[in-house]
Amino acid sequence: MPNRRTFLKSSLAVAAGLAVGHISPVSAGQSCSSLKGIIYTKQNPGKWSGKTKGHLPNVKVEGNRVTVTTTHGMSDEHYIVRHTIVSKCGEVLGEKTFRPSDSEAKSVFELPDTSSKYAWDTTTLFATSFCNKHDLWVAAFEA
Repeated sequence: MPNRRTFLKSSLAVAAGLAVGHISPVSAGQSCSSLKGIIYTKQNPGKWSGKTKGHLPNVKVEGNRVTVTTTHGMSDEHYIVRHTIVSKCGEVLGEKTFRPSDSEAKSVFELPDTSSKYAWDTTTLFATSFCNKHDLWVAAFEA
């Protein structure tokens, strides 16, 4: 898919809107129903309702340091591929890719201050966890 990055960014922005109960400016005009089966949350685990505990990103905030963990095993057949931190406008503020050989899915991010090149204007951010078998999971958090 040539526009995979754009698609994922738009999907994250829509997921952000779903997580806070509205659609963000980035996703205006897109249908929320188009995300069924693509993005999962604690409130909307979809077909993976029994998989929330091991796939939903857990977030710990200490100042501008954000630690994301996903309590999921890591093996060649089944593992967490990636964590990201995303603003409600779809800006990626941090990202980490994992390998099946990593011992755990844990990432630490330093959030930029609001005077940086990022235009995020809210304290609500989103952590994502992508599993190679159970898709993209999103959790909102306050920073």
